[in-house]
Amino acid sequence: MARLPRLTLAGHLHHVIQRGNNRQPIFADREDRETILALLADNAPKHGVAVHAYVLMDNHFHLLVTPGTAEGLPRLMQAIGRRYVQYFNRRHARTGTLWEGRYRSTLLQPERYLLPCMAYLDLNPVRSGEVAQAADYPWSSHAHWVGLRHDRLLTPHALYWALGNTPFAREAAYWALVQAGIGVHEQEALTASALSGWALGEPKFLQDLQGDTPRRVTRGRAGRPPISSKSS
Repeated sequence: MARLPRLTLAGHLHHVIQRGNNRQPIFADREDRETILALLADNAPKHGVAVHAYVLMDNHFHLLVTPGTAEGLPRLMQAIGRRYVQYFNRRHARTGTLWEGRYRSTLLQPERYLLPCMAYLDLNPVRSGEVAQAADYPWSSHAHWVGLRHDRLLTPHALYWALGNTPFAREAAYWALVQAGIGVHEQEALTASALSGWALGEPKFLQDLQGDTPRRVTRGRAGRPPISSKSS
């Protein structure tokens, strides 16, 4: 069976996961993590991709992004993927692949899932037992959005701005949202959607989304793609 083509649409929110081959570490230390963040910060603007949130774990990373064009996200991931592997192999005297195949991604309905997905990323190190609180982990976007540091990589989404009329109000509201956490069902839905490639949102959102692409957006019925459509 041919693998499902990625669902990538300009102007839509995407949740991206890139894993290490055989779940092996892709970051050995601070320098490795700083290198991939620098690659993202340098290349995201070049490819018209707004990065709203991220978390770097030992053997994988997550991004929450909005690409300005359909080609922007694949080109960004290709650019940082190739350059980081070259850097990592050279620095750690290794050869061969680093990634577990192609990156995984899907579309999310922003109004329903932007803030929960940001919290989901922030809480990943807490769920794994690495830290007690999201603010204790230095390799996520959490500190930026709660006002503890400035991160040049990040672009605020309009729904983050809507959390308050001042920076302090937005930071406090977002901190409270992360402290409240997300439910297990929502957490599992966010993970499954990114790994499977099926879009996540309310029925009306999914139906409208299906009208923008011949590629089916869900396992169920979210609108019927044209009979003559071809996968890209």
